[in-house]
Amino acid sequence: MQLSISDMILHAGPVGQLVMLILLAFSLISWSIVIMKFRLFKKCGVDSHDFLDAFWSSNNLNDAYQAAGDYQYSPEAAVFISGFDELQKINTQSSESGREDRGDTLETQLATMDILKRTIRKAESQEITELGRSLSFLATTGSAAPFIGLFGTVWGIMISFHDIGQRGSASLAVVAPGISEALVATAAGLAAAIPAVIFYNYYSNRLDEIHGDMQTFSSDFLNLVERNLLGRI
Repeated sequence: MQLSISDMILHAGPVGQLVMLILLAFSLISWSIVIMKFRLFKKCGVDSHDFLDAFWSSNNLNDAYQAAGDYQYSPEAAVFISGFDELQKINTQSSESGREDRGDTLETQLATMDILKRTIRKAESQEITELGRSLSFLATTGSAAPFIGLFGTVWGIMISFHDIGQRGSASLAVVAPGISEALVATAAGLAAAIPAVIFYNYYSNRLDEIHGDMQTFSSDFLNLVERNLLGRI
């Protein structure tokens, strides 16, 4: 008899087939996340590189702000836009409250920098959260799929031994088909879990790299603003 995985699945019991359907759903969702994240991180890399080039070649922050809108997948661009918008709000509030005469004091500038830093940290957190969305499902698949497959295998072996008891025979010809069908569930669980674990680790490392790049850019941006503000004192 030739080994046929599809025949084993079709001849498995209802519990075994349910386990296989669950593992198939885990696998399909995991691969869709892998493909989606691959495209997203690729766009992030391209847009971030182009935005940084545009940022450092701009004559001033206003020009950089105008260019930032063209790079919607760049986390650095999103952080810069949030920080620049906050600066604009602070300047507007100072003008409306008639505090222009106190706008150059050291205390006011330090307060401005503190607000700006909190805004940028919040923007960084939001970007990382958005980029890391759905990655937890890969981790869940990597940890849960082998045990789901193992459950299907144990259940199938229990059924096989029950059939052996009813037939009153324990020959290899009787035992082998049922056990082989049960072991397919373990193989399916590993097939779903292994790629999920690999890509979860890969994308987690990429997320750490993106976070580090964002923090580096944020520090450079804050340094530029701080030098500009302190230069007025």
